[in-house]
Order: sequence, then C-alpha cells, then structure tokens
Amino acid sequence: MKLRHVKIGLDEANSFVEQHHRHHKPVVGHLFSIGAALGDAIVGVVIVGRPGARMRDDGETAEVTRLCTDGTPNACSFLYGAAAKAVFALGNRRIGTYILASEPGTSLMGTGWKLIGERGGGSWSVPSRPRVDKHPTQKKLLFERTA
Repeated sequence: MKLRHVKIGLDEANSFVEQHHRHHKPVVGHLFSIGAALGDAIVGVVIVGRPGARMRDDGETAEVTRLCTDGTPNACSFLYGAAAKAVFALGNRRIGTYILASEPGTSLMGTGWKLIGERGGGSWSVPSRPRVDKHPTQKKLLFERTA
C-alpha cells in the first residue's frame, strides 16, 4: 500500500496528536491540517498555522505547529512535503518549523527544508509571572523552505 493525502479537520488532527505525540499537546487553531493515510487508517497528521514568533508572522509565512505520526516509514517526509506544497499553493512564500535540537531533522532535509539555526529554549516562567513548563525547554532548531 501507498501513503495518500486525506483532508482532515483540526479536531481529528488534534485527537491524533493527543494519542501519539511524544512531547506536545494539541493546538488551539490552524490554517489547515493534512492527514497521511495507509489504506483506511490515519498514520500521521500535519497541522499548519501562523508563526508563533512575532517577527516571522509577516503574512507570507506559515508554520508547521505539529507533525505527528505513528511511526509509519516515510510518513514524516510525506507530510512535510505536502504541507510545503499546500502553503505555496495558497500564496505564501515560506514555511517554517521548529524541532528539538536532539532530533536529527532527516525528514525535513530529505524534502528540501534548510536548517536556519538554533533558537530559544528555556522556561517561560519568571518571578513576576510563574508558570509550569508543559513543553520541552531545550534549544530548538528552525528549519525553513521557501517557494
């Protein structure tokens, strides 16, 4: 069997993320989501939204906010490629995503994404506004693909 793209709503994509993602929870909003199906089963999802960083939110940039699979071979590459094609078809000029510095980025590089550099990390908690970190606090790697 071959992977195929399927239309998927945010609720269904978030349900998949809730069940399978190693370290992130579902997202609040999105521009669109795409599923990867093998036969009748959803084996992965990509959720694309506006960039979280103010400086990247220029009206021409989108961001993969979640990518999650059940481990099916090539599903990550399949979804990263589909997300980029869809973003460019909608008139955007670039798409980005962040991965943990401990992750290799093989699927991204295999589909033409470029490593921009290391970013952020750390806690959002400060004495004046204490918070409980529910996300990984290590450095992230920013990858990007342009039209």
